[in-house]
Formats: sequence, C-alpha cells, structure tokens
Amino acid sequence: MYWLILFIAGLFETAWAIGLKYSNGFTKLWPSVFTVVAIIISMGLLSYSLKSLPVGTAYAVWTGIGTVGTAILGIFLFGESKELVRIFFIFLIVVGIIGLKVFSVE
Repeated sequence: MYWLILFIAGLFETAWAIGLKYSNGFTKLWPSVFTVVAIIISMGLLSYSLKSLPVGTAYAVWTGIGTVGTAILGIFLFGESKELVRIFFIFLIVVGIIGLKVFSVE
C-alpha cells in the first residue's frame, strides 16, 4: 500500500511541476491554486509513505516519477525535444525507479 501511495505522490509531483509552468511564476490565479494544492497533496502522500519506506529510496522514487512524468508531459504539452537520446535517458530513470522498488527492503 505504501508503494501505491508513493506512486500517487509522484504523479502529484508531476502535476505541480506542470502547474508551475502554467502558473507563469504564480501570476495566474487558478493554475497557482492548482499548483499549491498539488504540492500539498504530493508532500503529504510522500510523508505518509515514509511511515514504511526508507527515506532515501522513497525520495529517489518520488523525484524519479516526477521527473519522468514532467519530461513526458513537457514533450506533449510544450513541444519539448523528442530526440532519441533524451528518450533513452528518461528510460534510464524509469529503470532506476524499478530497480529501487525491486531491490528495496521494507
């Protein structure tokens, strides 16, 4: 259950990172509100998952999910680079996340 909560926290990290872009430096009200709410939810879920998961592993997985999600959404929403080498390195982050999950001792 704690891994699922951590995964959801990572999705909310992606949401707030994208929200930062749409908030335009917190100058747009509703994107700013969305961003702040997503930050609170993401941090709250991360904090809850730390009841069971090791902090180093959980933090690395949380940031990894946020990084991968933000990079992928950046490609689709903002026309960021789709170069093969970039996709390869995003894939390596995913491999790292999976490795941390598989070899994590709870």
